[in-house]
Amino acid sequence: MLLLLLLALSLGLASTQETLEEVPVQPGFDAQKVEGRWLTMQLATSHKDLVLPTDPLRLALHSIQTKEGGDVELVLFWIGEEVCRGMNVTVHPAGRPGQYQDSSVGGSMHICFVSTDYSNLILYVRLEDVEVTSLWALLARTMLEDPMWLGRYLEYVEKFHLQKVLVFNVAVSMSGVPMSRRGLDWLHTQLGHP
Repeated sequence: MLLLLLLALSLGLASTQETLEEVPVQPGFDAQKVEGRWLTMQLATSHKDLVLPTDPLRLALHSIQTKEGGDVELVLFWIGEEVCRGMNVTVHPAGRPGQYQDSSVGGSMHICFVSTDYSNLILYVRLEDVEVTSLWALLARTMLEDPMWLGRYLEYVEKFHLQKVLVFNVAVSMSGVPMSRRGLDWLHTQLGHP
């Protein structure tokens, strides 16, 4: 009886973790149309402990750029108290248009551009090392959240039993207070702005 219970639990947990085949990709995806600045409207993960409300460190997507050979570069920032560090992550085409991967940093990363009208974007990121972590983000070009896109995004959150996490954008902290002057200066330097 105990063996059956453990088997049922493990099958139930396995079914909540999506496979790459289960994740849709935007039909007719055009990477050049997603270039530019994006703001994170919603964020969810397969691990509820990934981002704790008490953790001062926040991850923010700043922008997306296309590169030669069809590669896509994500400009990310880790932001803490008075500290802002940037990182450019380049991913390479994999499988269908809208699917990308990178395996250069101690594991692998898969990215799917799930759905977009190029003003709103549902992005899926799968990180694989010792364990698998999935992140789903609803991104937009402006801070105005579109109810239709929020509805689409929340369908994935429910379908894959994801945990919502706090959202953080580069220019504004969670409380709405602007980043420190030092953090903003560093950010502008990294982006090549005066």
